[in-house]
Amino acid sequence: MEALFQFGIFVLLLGLGYFFGRRAEAKHYKSILAREDSLRSLVISTDRFPPPEFMSHHSGLVSGNVVISVDYFKQVSAGLRSIVGGRIRAYESLLDRARREALLRMQEQAHAAGAEAIINTKLETSRISGNGNKGIGSVEVLAYGTALIPRPVKTS
Repeated sequence: MEALFQFGIFVLLLGLGYFFGRRAEAKHYKSILAREDSLRSLVISTDRFPPPEFMSHHSGLVSGNVVISVDYFKQVSAGLRSIVGGRIRAYESLLDRARREALLRMQEQAHAAGAEAIINTKLETSRISGNGNKGIGSVEVLAYGTALIPRPVKTS
């Protein structure tokens, strides 16, 4: 009877993790898509040097950082997948959301500074372990680059 109760708790947590995790993920993707559309005019490049039309611009460092937690369902499904091997799609969507969110936060910072472009864009990803180093608890992504801000036009 005790084992059946524990199995019931496991299934309940798994179902709740799936339901609330999917809902939170869908809401986050909706926010990401809307913000990406609004910032589409801001050029982002991995080029180290600015194009000729941006040579007279000021430059400054901009960054965006995000930490996204793994829900219970993703942890369980990734654990089961690691037994047989192969792609862990649950973590792929987690990393996709984290990368896009970090880039958006960097773009928002550049946009607030009046930048027209961001060059030399880089991404750093790290795992923040949970459960006593037995699995991924959260993932952190840092996006950074050089914002190119137009110089003010001098009027005499």
